[in-house]
Amino acid sequence: MTQPNRQNNLANMSSDDWSDEENDVVVASYFSMLSDELSGRSYNKAAHNRLLQGQTRRSRGSIEFKLCNVSAAAKAFGLPIIRGYQPRFKFQMSLAEAMSRWLAQNPEWEMALNGTLPTGMAEAASLFVGIAPTLRNAPPPDETEKLRAVALRFDVAGRDERNRALGRAGEEFVFHRERGLLRQQGRNDLARKVRWTSQEDGDGAGFDIASFTPEGRERLIEVKTTNGWERTPFHISRNELAVAEARREDWYLFRLYEFTRAPGAFELRPPLEAHVALTATSFQASFG
Repeated sequence: MTQPNRQNNLANMSSDDWSDEENDVVVASYFSMLSDELSGRSYNKAAHNRLLQGQTRRSRGSIEFKLCNVSAAAKAFGLPIIRGYQPRFKFQMSLAEAMSRWLAQNPEWEMALNGTLPTGMAEAASLFVGIAPTLRNAPPPDETEKLRAVALRFDVAGRDERNRALGRAGEEFVFHRERGLLRQQGRNDLARKVRWTSQEDGDGAGFDIASFTPEGRERLIEVKTTNGWERTPFHISRNELAVAEARREDWYLFRLYEFTRAPGAFELRPPLEAHVALTATSFQASFG
């Protein structure tokens, strides 16, 4: 579609529902601002709003509300969100489709996001590990089902699973954290023995880090890392589940979330079915 025709299409829209073209331009504007924010660059929200008014013929208030909808969609996709645009969760699936289109057309954006992953790990030992959401007395937030539906439809867990840089950075973070905590406990002998198993031996062990408690008991840690919020879904393999069951006393799932911006964490212990719903997403096909 040529630019003049596109502008005419937008100008003629009278429905309260946003068109695909309108969703596309607001999502693009959102990612432009988010990129600046994550990089520490200044940007002008009012200028973005004025430009969007010209592109969509929508009011300033309508655009501000829509940008909050985009924050909700970004949260569902397991992505950081713009501070100041608090998520509003009553958005159409067409907005999530626009976000999916933008990410597909701009694969370099997530590659750049990986470049901001925490490194150095000097602060790893100070990470606060909170209570898992399933162990809190508060019920899940009202928006959970909406976010879950978007995450499942667009396979957010699969995208994070395929993000090798994200997974490796999360494992490295936990590796250094375990060694640091043991040193703090006066167990330099055990700290020296902590192994990054998935890097040294490959992915088949059913855990990523072989560590220890201060008392010397084995602590086998499977790390699951996402850039999204704490309830972003994640993949877990059949082998990891089998090892969790066989080594219940020693196996830990270490969940890192919002990793790019401000890492948070919690741990889950077997049986995992007590904490999460396990859904089969693929099957092995073999010839008889």
